[in-house]
Amino acid sequence: MPALLLIFIVVPLVEIYVLIEIGTIIGALPTVLACVGTAILGGGLLRYQGFQTLRRAQRNMDRGQIPAMEMFEGVALAMGGALLLTPGFVTDMAGFLCLIPWTRRALIAAALRRMQVRYTSSGPGGPDDPGGTGGTRGTIEGEFRRRD
Repeated sequence: MPALLLIFIVVPLVEIYVLIEIGTIIGALPTVLACVGTAILGGGLLRYQGFQTLRRAQRNMDRGQIPAMEMFEGVALAMGGALLLTPGFVTDMAGFLCLIPWTRRALIAAALRRMQVRYTSSGPGGPDDPGGTGGTRGTIEGEFRRRD
């Protein structure tokens, strides 16, 4: 409940307050144009960073590596894009933090430190296999045909 309270009540109230304060300093029209400008700038940055992340993921997959960090970065980029589409300067700043590479990676590292990741296998030989050995890897059978 506290997280929902923060998201749906506190964040919009803070955004309204900041918009009113900035509007009194620079005026209503420049404030609206600045909000639209940050959305356009953020969209371009999101597109660029998204393609860069996709390229790194493809390079890792070509080398036979799992693009784990790139997957986390994709989630952060999607969150940043959603925050930039939300009108307001506070959410725009949070969105830009998700789009700038070094801040994005720092946010991901901080989130990963707070998470606990578990891996289980439910295939043949995994812990859920009633006839398996409970943790050894099973054998995958199939046919192979080389095409040149």
